Order: sequence, then C-alpha cells, then structure tokens
Amino acid sequence: MIAQKLVTQSLSEGYLVGSRGSVGSSVVAFFSGITEVNALAPHYLCPKCKYSEFPENPQGACGVDMPDKDCPICGTKLTKDGFDIPFATFLGFDGDKKPDIDLNFSGDYRPRAQKQTIELFGDGKVFRAGTIGRVAEKTAYGYVKKYLEAKQMSVSRAEENRLAQGCVGVKRTTGQHPGGLIIVPEENEIYEFCPIQHPADDTSGDVITTHFDYHSIEENLLKLDLLGHDNPTIIRMLADLTGIDPQTVPLDDKDTMSLFTTSASLGFTDDPVLGVTGACAVPEFGTRNSRDMLIDTKPTTLDELIRISGLSHGTDVWQGNAKDLIAAGTATLKEVVCARDDIMLYLISKGIEQKLAFVIMESVRKGKGLKPEWEQEMTKAQVPRWYIDSCNKIKYMFPKAHAVAYVIMAYRIAYFKVHHPKAFYSAYFSIRAGAFDAFTMTKGIDSARLKMNELSRKQDISEVEKDALIVLEVCYEFYKRGFAFDPIDLYQSDPVHFTITENGLRPPFTSLAGLGEIAARDIAEQRGKRPFLSVEELILRCPKVSKAHIEQLELAQALEGMPKTSQLTLF
Repeated sequence: MIAQKLVTQSLSEGYLVGSRGSVGSSVVAFFSGITEVNALAPHYLCPKCKYSEFPENPQGACGVDMPDKDCPICGTKLTKDGFDIPFATFLGFDGDKKPDIDLNFSGDYRPRAQKQTIELFGDGKVFRAGTIGRVAEKTAYGYVKKYLEAKQMSVSRAEENRLAQGCVGVKRTTGQHPGGLIIVPEENEIYEFCPIQHPADDTSGDVITTHFDYHSIEENLLKLDLLGHDNPTIIRMLADLTGIDPQTVPLDDKDTMSLFTTSASLGFTDDPVLGVTGACAVPEFGTRNSRDMLIDTKPTTLDELIRISGLSHGTDVWQGNAKDLIAAGTATLKEVVCARDDIMLYLISKGIEQKLAFVIMESVRKGKGLKPEWEQEMTKAQVPRWYIDSCNKIKYMFPKAHAVAYVIMAYRIAYFKVHHPKAFYSAYFSIRAGAFDAFTMTKGIDSARLKMNELSRKQDISEVEKDALIVLEVCYEFYKRGFAFDPIDLYQSDPVHFTITENGLRPPFTSLAGLGEIAARDIAEQRGKRPFLSVEELILRCPKVSKAHIEQLELAQALEGMPKTSQLTLF
C-alpha cells in the first residue's frame, strides 16, 4: 500500500516509475498500479467492452508479440499484454519468500517521493538506511606500509600480508544507501532496534541514518528502496517535448523493433563507426557489448529483447555460457537460461515437482549451483547435460520482471529515437551526456570521428575519456542523420537543456567546460530582466559568473559584438 501511494502520486505529477526486482511477478502489484509489468499469460483485452481472450498456444512468450486482432464483439482493436511471469518468484509457492518492492523514480522526482514517505509516517519514523564503509585490501596494504615506515621496521612480505589481512573489513567510515528508507512502526521507537547518527559524523547535515548497517536490521524493520534513475526523467522530457503520452507508445512498432538488427530506419546502414544495429544511445542496448549481443542473437520480438536483457545483467550467464551454446548451435536464444524464472518454468515443464523447481532456481540465481541429488533428478527428467552445466556456471541471475520493466522503458525511448529524433537527442544530451564538451563536439561529423579515433587509440584511457567517447559516438550518429548543433547564444541557449532548433539542437551554457548549473541559471535569470549592455555589466549583474566563465563564453563566441565596458568614449 505504501508503494501504491508513492507510485500513484508520482504518476499524477507526470513521472513514470520503473519497477525493479520480482515485484513485476505480482498481479496484485500490477492491478494496484505499482508496476507496469503484467505477469499474466499472454492475452488479448478489449479496451472498450472488456472482452478478453487467453490463447492456449500464443505465438510468442509475451502478449505484445502476438498477431493483431479485432474484438469479436464490438470490432475494436484488442490490446495485447501479458508476460507470463510466475507469481512464485515474488512470494514463493508457499508464501514463505520475503517479498521486495524496489522502485525507480525519476532523479528529479525522487526527493519528493522521499518527502512524501516522511509525511505518510511522520517525523521520527523514517530514517535513511545506513551503510558501513570497510577497509579494502589495497587500502589495508597501504596502512601497513605507512605503519612500518613510521616505526622504521622491516618485515617479510608474508608478515606484511598478515598485518594487511588483519585490517581488511575493519570499519572505516559510515554512509547512506542511495535510496533506502527504514520505516519504524507507529508503536515503536528506532532506539528499540538501533542507534541513529549523521553519516560520517557530519553533524552539519540534516540526513540521519541508522547506525547499524541496514543488512543487520532488515529482518526486523521495513526497508523501502526509492531509487533514482535517468530513464523516467528522459521519458518525462520526451513527453514534454512531443506531447505524446509515453504509455501510448506501441510496443510492437516495426520500425522501432528493426533498430535492434539494422540502422535502416535511421536513414543509413552498416556504418563503419556505429556498426550494424541502430541501438546506439538506447538504454539497455546502447553499449558496445550489448550491441555485440544483438548482432549475435538478431532479435525480432520483444520477448527476445527481454531475454537479451536478462543475459546482459547476469553474471557468467552470457560470456562463456549462453553465448557459446548459441554459437555452437547447441541451443537457441529461446532455449538458453536468460532469467531466473526460466529455470523454474522449464523444470516444471519437464515434470519436476514445483517446490523443488523453485528451490533449484533460487540456488542457481544466487550462484550456489546444483546439488548432486538435484542433478540426478534433472537427469531423470531428461534435462539436457548442457542445461545442467549452464546452471552450474551461473553466479547471478536477473528476474524476468526486472528485465521486462527495463525493456519497456528502453523500447519507448527507442520509439522516440526513430519517430521524433530531435526530441530524443535533446533528452539524451540533456540528461545522460554529462561529458558533452561544446568545443570538441559541435564542430561536425569529421571532428567527432577524429576525436573518437584519438581516444580509441589511447592505452590508458581515463573514466572521463571513456564517458566522452560514448557521447562522441552519439554526436557522430546525430550528425550522420543530417542534424547539426547551433552555436551557444547568450539569449537563446537554455541553462542546462539542449533546445530544439530548425537545424537540430542548441547546446546549453553547461556544455561549456567549467560552467556549472548555478552560473548558467544566474545568466538566464538576469537576461530575462533586461539585455546586457556590456561584458562588465554581465559580471556585475551575475555574481555567480566568474572570469573563467566569461572566457568560456567568449571562446564560444556567445558574447560576440558585446562591448567590454559600459563607459562611453568621448574623445
């Protein structure tokens, strides 16, 4: 009920909420509006007269992939839905599994969701989940080295390692979970469970966390996970720019689906830089590794995209496992283990008892593998040897409901990439492209290609350069589709967002190196009052703007034609 209230409020303010974990396996959560993931079997539903139909052998593992059909009663086009996710992955067959509801709010909206939680339960009942930072092995080794130097001691390498191991895991500092909130029942006080504190002993902050690591008390108190995510923010921006309700985006649009195998719907094919697919900058599928997976699997249905999402988020599920099985022709994408639910459903279909199938699934998805007696039962049920070996390799598995929620969001964003490209690139560069640099990325496609080649050749590439390489790739695609960046303009550039123009996009002030959001908003506020007479007056009226910011604006030619001072020359 808490999740339902928070999600409903977010939706009423125009921000979609993504669900995480196994909550999408619960039809109760779906009918309550907590998750968009419909866990029922693939089915048709008439939006007008409410006629429904559950085909016995649906063409596709999710309803979206079934053929279109009109209502036999009123003739309205039927809605296709249902992802066939077993409820047992949420609560267990006997209701003995602890349920978990994690929610992905827009980063812009999350503070409001947290505030609403405090209002629901009252002051003194909601605390941030505390974390404990412990000494890592490399840090411990550094401590030992400094200790020995200070004491002017010389010991063997074995003794150094022994001392370092004694330091590993010792509490170093405290922090807070990025989105976890601990809720205390009305009749209790937090002190009945643990002390509270300011993280890292910073008493100047207003954040109060549990003193114990939240894992040590999560069996006793409810922990809500209200996490921030970029995708709901991008979806909201796309809706604002286009006026299209993202929930009306068709999940079976053929041009959008084609992006995952070819870039033809973007206006070009087989680009030497971008590769075969058109999935660059599409969440879940935009990285080089994900695009390689698309090339290996060639998906043509939403179900296949969901399976690929499960493979890409697991540990030891794709590389050295499913990838090799598919490449060798041993199994197809539909047969390999992609999400944890696949194991249980497959074993039940082979005749293995439901409870045992659930236990095996839970063990495999946590990386604990198969017990010898389980392998015997699976062999008796004629489960192939490659399937048993695959389960033993897995270290972590994604829940199918989580993959469905991510893919639905990603597919909607991909739809805008195909059909509303300027809005798509505006949202991407505004929200995801923190590494965008106006001086290197607005000079055309050749400049973008040269910079990408330069960074790709570097052996010791920094994290900042890796981020820049990703953004440069999107810039290259932006140019490839015939768009261009307009120059930064003192009166027309937005402080933080890329604005749509006839040619393409106009970068914001924050795309200039070192010019932050505070200074950018200061300029925007003052220019709205009256024009600037000179550079001198701009500095006087905008106290957050420094000389370094002025230099950046001048280099971008945003101050062209503006006099340096407001004084008149009389002679």
